[in-house]
Amino acid sequence: MDTSAHVARTAPGPLVEEVRLTPVLTADPPLLNAHGVHQPYAARLVIEVVTADGTTGLGETYGETAYLGPARALADALPGLAVTDLNGLDALAEEVCGTAAGAGDGTGDGAGEAGLGGGGLRGVRNADKLRLSVVSGFEVAFLDALGRSLGLPVHALLGGRVRDRVDYSAYLFYRWAAHPGGRGEADDWGDALDPAGIVAQARRFADTYGFRSFKLKGGVLPPDEEIAAIRALAREFPGRPLRLDPNGAWSVETSRRVERELRDVLEYLEDPALGTPAMAEVAATARLPLATNMCVTTVPELAPAFASGAVQIVLSDHHYWGGLRRTRELAAICRAFGVGLSMHSNTHLGISLAAMTHVAATVPDLAYACDTHYPWQTEDVLTRRHTFVDGAVAVSDAPGLGVELDRTALAALHARWRADDGTLRDRDDVAAMRAARPDWTAPEVPRW
Repeated sequence: MDTSAHVARTAPGPLVEEVRLTPVLTADPPLLNAHGVHQPYAARLVIEVVTADGTTGLGETYGETAYLGPARALADALPGLAVTDLNGLDALAEEVCGTAAGAGDGTGDGAGEAGLGGGGLRGVRNADKLRLSVVSGFEVAFLDALGRSLGLPVHALLGGRVRDRVDYSAYLFYRWAAHPGGRGEADDWGDALDPAGIVAQARRFADTYGFRSFKLKGGVLPPDEEIAAIRALAREFPGRPLRLDPNGAWSVETSRRVERELRDVLEYLEDPALGTPAMAEVAATARLPLATNMCVTTVPELAPAFASGAVQIVLSDHHYWGGLRRTRELAAICRAFGVGLSMHSNTHLGISLAAMTHVAATVPDLAYACDTHYPWQTEDVLTRRHTFVDGAVAVSDAPGLGVELDRTALAALHARWRADDGTLRDRDDVAAMRAARPDWTAPEVPRW
């Protein structure tokens, strides 16, 4: 069997000369969910892969502490590998990321440990999922570098675009007007804690960005209050696609009741109950399709979910699945089983939104608008922010991802990360909620 080093010496294409990793903290509003509230800042990792000819490819992934050690280990192993050798990248990741827990925070300043048990691993159930999330950012950087070198957009490297714009959905949240104690960055959105507040938020998203579909993050208030908010949205935006996602906070019985009450206005119901068996029980009596980004996030989870009829729509996420190629492989599997496909969003910057748009442009049967947090993120590391027209992002034909790094902005967000005492580097919505409610504990699931 060829070693990774042998593959690197013989594979054609530009060779990696240097890899730069820059963890950042970007402003995040006080958005509420079933666990608690977002912290004032969210951690992301910006990846730069520099080839021997001076081309730089950009990638982005999670920046919590647990990801940084594996990312540093992979970065150190990459010089000499061709950016065409994506299989070699995967092989190296399997070789070095599994032993990188506790290998430091990836920045060389000894600021932390990359263990597997911290708050930064919320939603990452094991080391394989962590590795896939890490390698996803490097794969995007490889494709960006290769596209820039060849003068081709990333979507051309994935088979070519089948649409010239990708539709996104407005992501609505119950939220506070400001973070407790005046922390974080101020904005002018105000609070949204009732149906009127959610409708006002949606109207602003529609008027500013042209969004034509709306997703409400639920699991925050009692189900009847969230039903009322969806009904208010349906009155304000008749006929528009609506979605509700309580992040598995409901029992099977509650999920069935909400589905019955909202089946005439929802496009789909996302993760009403926690786990494939519970989702299958809900699906057995549902008329609405059930979507997930929680019980199906890896290939082994597909078979039980599809066989039991638990899931009718998979919300892909190239960070979870290990990159853009694996996202296309997921799309093919869903197509074979007649399961719908869309895209999940995390608190991402513009590099990840560009990657999402490129891969979404190549999937023939992307039947639903993709999620995006991007309008909530007022800070970015790009020289030009993405723009939404009629709720869509145009697919770039510029080389690579079609985005450029703003080094001044990158340095400022990295300086914020360095200045943090470690309390904000790992996402912890429960701890953030305690700033306002000291007795808050992680809610038991199902909550209702």
